[in-house]
Amino acid sequence: MNKTKIKILLIDDEEDDYFLTRDWFSEFQVAGCELEWVDSYLLAREVIAQNQHDIYLVDYRLGAYNGLELLREAIHNGCTCPFILLTGQGDREIDIEAMKAGAVDYLEKSQLTAPLLERSIRYAIERKQTEQKIRQQAALLDVATDAIFVGNLEEHILFWNKAAEHLYGWSQEEAQTKKIRHLFPEKSIFQFSEVLKIIIKNQSWEGELYQITKNGQEIIVESRWTLVPAFNDKPQSILVVNTDITQKKQLEQQFLRAQRLESIGTLASGIAHDLNNVLAPILMTAQLLEAQIKDERSQRLIPILINNAKRGANLVKQVLSFARGLDSDDCGGLSKPTLIQLKHLLIEIQQIVKETFPKSIEIITQISQNLWTVYGDATQLHQVLMNLYVNARDAMPKGGILKISAENLLVDENYAQIHMDAQVRPYVVITVTDTGIGMKPTIIDRIFEPFFTTKEFGLGTGLGLSTVLGIIKSHGGFINVYSEEKKGSKFKVYLPAQDTTEIIKEPEILLTQGNGELILVVDDETAICDITKTSLEKYNYRVITADNGIEAIALYVEFKNEISLVLIDIIMPSMDGLTTIRTLKKINPNVKIIGISGLPSSDKISAVYNLGVKAFLCKPYTTNQLLQTIHTVIS
Repeated sequence: MNKTKIKILLIDDEEDDYFLTRDWFSEFQVAGCELEWVDSYLLAREVIAQNQHDIYLVDYRLGAYNGLELLREAIHNGCTCPFILLTGQGDREIDIEAMKAGAVDYLEKSQLTAPLLERSIRYAIERKQTEQKIRQQAALLDVATDAIFVGNLEEHILFWNKAAEHLYGWSQEEAQTKKIRHLFPEKSIFQFSEVLKIIIKNQSWEGELYQITKNGQEIIVESRWTLVPAFNDKPQSILVVNTDITQKKQLEQQFLRAQRLESIGTLASGIAHDLNNVLAPILMTAQLLEAQIKDERSQRLIPILINNAKRGANLVKQVLSFARGLDSDDCGGLSKPTLIQLKHLLIEIQQIVKETFPKSIEIITQISQNLWTVYGDATQLHQVLMNLYVNARDAMPKGGILKISAENLLVDENYAQIHMDAQVRPYVVITVTDTGIGMKPTIIDRIFEPFFTTKEFGLGTGLGLSTVLGIIKSHGGFINVYSEEKKGSKFKVYLPAQDTTEIIKEPEILLTQGNGELILVVDDETAICDITKTSLEKYNYRVITADNGIEAIALYVEFKNEISLVLIDIIMPSMDGLTTIRTLKKINPNVKIIGISGLPSSDKISAVYNLGVKAFLCKPYTTNQLLQTIHTVIS
């Protein structure tokens, strides 16, 4: 790739689309991108053949031809540069065909924005760099000296070259005391038997094999086997040429893992938006019922509903944080770090576990009386503990003992030297112990890898412990694991403590009353409009609602002199929130607006604030958050 400039070619027969794309490019800088344009299929084919560009943006409709044909032809002719296909709205089948044909991404023109185009180009650049790295690694492996050895039909090794010594670790003398099957790990012995059958039948074989070195390390080799005839054309020995492709495979796995993470991020974003729209009316309805229903049982149950709706919203945010790397402050403060009494969190989870885990599992809890506080995110720590508890439960299918303990630990210099992740300071240590099936040492080394799981297909994603580790590290802590097969496992979580035993209580906050102000609520979710209207009217506001941007603008024009504030969803069909806000600002530059979204991102929040919006709320928000924000903006 050109080190100074990244040359991007737009292939589109619409001049207006070129001007729009050029303007978007002026809004962002991607490592010195330079945009060029051609307006026909035939001209594009000639330009691509010159190999002068790094990325191609291709419109699907190109007169009598289409961009998919151009993509297939370019790849067939050896083009390795990334293609991004631009399609019309709803062309799902075309999008799928584009990805099958080799496009790195597809973008719908109707939804296209400058930030979305920037992200797609950045991804294409990263993907090209990754593919180049893999090719470079493969090239290095191709020129390396291959491991060559010869064995007889009784599997004894007769010859062993220096490269084989280097790859496997056995000297020639040691190798000649072994059999070929000793190069295979126990789980891959069947591979060796199959290869032996094929070589005797077909005289040759080639493919990939999992093998093992002298020190027990697993490697992957590209292997070529040939029968070497002696006199009378009778096969007498087997010539094996092996190329170590372990690093190449690891790079490919990293690349595929990055693709999978991106897919999870896209899926999580869509699910998060829908879930937050479901949780918002649940949370606000529960809060209304809490104020209206006075019987003892409801007063006990409704707070559980409210707390778990909030926790559900925060868990959605944690999924987004893991999958997309969002800033923890993106969501308008629903999940900010505070001083936490872990005792209360542990007791709460203990009640859930006792009610939901099998009765065959005995639960023992030991919590120190004067447990120190920790500074962190209660939702994230709840997620950590539930992951560890559920894993312990799954490790005891026939029952056993689950023990949870929490204690203070003052780490000194000696302890810190033994545990490289520890610092000289106070910690709270939470220990989760089970008497389950335990783990092999080789498994323990991998349990925190993303997508690694020992559970059956469909029973685990392999993301649980990876998420646990990420959360603990983000809190400045660390985790140790001890396990023995058939005896059980112990997870010890170390969280930096605040050197205090003071119990922190949240201050009582009086809900702010309105003074009859008229508020316009704009949201395409009818349930959210209804419950927001009901909640605000309860606190002395007047409310009118609109379910799209066009209706909102019409209502604002009609009641412009009465409306004190507009509460508007950022993601809506027909006319999105940002466009609606721009239009409202043209009607009245001083209009007061609060942006809301069930799928917040740094880009969207920045765009909202850049338009002069003074506040932003993340769905689902509490009634108190809504009232406080409205009071602040109106005042």
